[in-house]
Amino acid sequence: MSGAKAPSSPAKVTPPNTAIAILKGLCPRCGQGPLFHGYIAVQKACPACGLDYAIFDTGDGPAVFGILIVGAIVCGLALYVEFTFQPPLWVHAVLWIPLICILTAIFLRLSKSALLVLQYKHKAGEGRIE
Repeated sequence: MSGAKAPSSPAKVTPPNTAIAILKGLCPRCGQGPLFHGYIAVQKACPACGLDYAIFDTGDGPAVFGILIVGAIVCGLALYVEFTFQPPLWVHAVLWIPLICILTAIFLRLSKSALLVLQYKHKAGEGRIE
C-alpha cells in the first residue's frame, strides 16, 4: 500500500466548528482535510473523510460578496481621504489599487469557503420537483 490514509466512515466523524472550518478552509464534515487545492480551486474530495466536494456549487456568490464588501470598504476610505486631505490622483492610485487587490484575494477565499461550509451544514442543494 502507498501509506495513504483510508477515508473514515462519516458516522464516526465529529463536525468541526463552522467558523474555524471557514477561516482555515477545512472540510465541513471532518475538519481535517483541506477544501482547496491551491488558493481558491476546490479539491475533488476530502483526503481525510472522503466527502465528495462535487456536491457544492458556489457559482458567482463569492465574487459578488467580494465586490460588495471590498467596494464598500475602499469607497468609504477613498471618500474619507479625498474630503479630509484632498491628495492628488496618483496618491489615490497608490493607496487603493494595492488595497483592492489584497482585500479581493482575502475576501474571495473566505467567501468561497463560507459558502461551501454553509452549503454542507444546511444541506443546501438544487431544488427538485418530485
